[in-house]
Amino acid sequence: MEASDYGIISIIPIILTLGIAVWTQNVIIGLFIGVFSGVIILNGFNPVMTLSLMVSDYFVPQMLSPSQAGILVLMCFIGGLVALMERSGGAVAFATTMTHVITSRFKAQIATWATGIMIFFSDLGTPLIVGPIYRPITDKLKISRVKLAWIVDTTASPVAVLIPFIGWGVYSMGLIEKEYLEIGRVENSFDAYVAAIPFQFYSLFAIIMVPLVALSGYEFGPMARAEKRAQEGKGLIDDSGMEISDTISHPNAKAIFVWLPLLVMVSVLFFLLAPLGFPLNSVPSLAFRGALSSAYFFSAMTLIVLLLIYGVKSFKESITIYLGGVSKMTSVLIILVLAWSLSSVGKNLGTAQFIISMAEGNFAPFLVPVVAFLFGAIMSFATGSSWGTYAIMMPLIIAVAHALGAPMHVCIGAVLSGGMFGDHCSPISDTTILSASGAGCSQFDHVRTQLPYELLNGTICVVSYIMAGLTESNLVFIPGMVLLGVSLYMMNKIGGVKIHNTSTVG
Repeated sequence: MEASDYGIISIIPIILTLGIAVWTQNVIIGLFIGVFSGVIILNGFNPVMTLSLMVSDYFVPQMLSPSQAGILVLMCFIGGLVALMERSGGAVAFATTMTHVITSRFKAQIATWATGIMIFFSDLGTPLIVGPIYRPITDKLKISRVKLAWIVDTTASPVAVLIPFIGWGVYSMGLIEKEYLEIGRVENSFDAYVAAIPFQFYSLFAIIMVPLVALSGYEFGPMARAEKRAQEGKGLIDDSGMEISDTISHPNAKAIFVWLPLLVMVSVLFFLLAPLGFPLNSVPSLAFRGALSSAYFFSAMTLIVLLLIYGVKSFKESITIYLGGVSKMTSVLIILVLAWSLSSVGKNLGTAQFIISMAEGNFAPFLVPVVAFLFGAIMSFATGSSWGTYAIMMPLIIAVAHALGAPMHVCIGAVLSGGMFGDHCSPISDTTILSASGAGCSQFDHVRTQLPYELLNGTICVVSYIMAGLTESNLVFIPGMVLLGVSLYMMNKIGGVKIHNTSTVG
């Protein structure tokens, strides 16, 4: 039976994946059942044989593919280093150095924002590092806990997704490369990811929004009411109802624990890739992942040596932490293998071809990015998972964009932004929960107060993706940022509240 003969039946695995992922709020379950259903359609109903075929024909081939195996190995190296960084206490020491010159509300917000950006290597660690460090300062300056939660949430995942050589980028490149091979597009996945960065409008706008709001001194919506309460000395207590995770620190920890391993990482990466023309020329994906794996390994070894020198951790403790970080990547690796398998099942069923045949002649190519953004936002909001959204949406959108002639890099950026938008607004997102916990406020209050800011950002993203779909220009983010500034100004004029600096530290 040819793939094209399956018709509307070919979209059943995708529908099941989406529906079950949203219903269970678990992307792994959704992906597994999606692959399972696709194999049943292809081979007939025999549950025992279906599971066997899933392993032999889909899971194992995905893991044995050289490029995809390289991604799985690299993710393990990343997990080990991130765990060491988080447990070393260096991030706290690094953040503390930022607190000596903070004497006003504006400086406190900018310092919190800048520190969150600098600790880009751990999106989940950022809220639990930056939040507790700055909470005493923002309390003294009568900045509400929900405002602190918004800032640390904004500098967590939206920053991480813009960095191509950490987990977010490597994970997404794996999805891109797999689908590029399917459609026969000749482009390095690293180059594609970097080219899509200017089209990650939601993350770019979210990051720039914090200093714009801080500079204006205005707030609107529930955030304005929370800030007014804080100025009156109310709303600063921890009403989260959750245990606040203790910030991991050590009296001997130093800021060098952060910057030296990162410097080693960059140095090793350039040492290995510069002879191949990096960063000016495209580098083969296997060479890039091999070099990046080495960079992460030597970075981790540097940190282990520093922990020994300063008496923070023993060698045995460091290795245990490193291996624990590797093991924590298991769920991510499972999602990747399942996502690749679903893509292969979809190819055999002709899922993309069916969707494309429905869209051709009825759908303008320039609208593909904005549709990708909106669908990604809805799914990630419902599931609380941007990574799961990428696993499901990226293969489908890349195939549709290729067939309809839509701007590929804009579409990739739209998937990444849509997943981030929904995740940022979702009350069940892990970063939402951790940001509220780290800032010492309730999860509900955090979502309620930041939602108007994120919806404003999302609205501007819709306009920007329509513009980018029409022009394909990587400079569209510039008028988008201008529109963001103008929109904030108008919101402040219509219903904004000026928050005066009534307290100082120093």
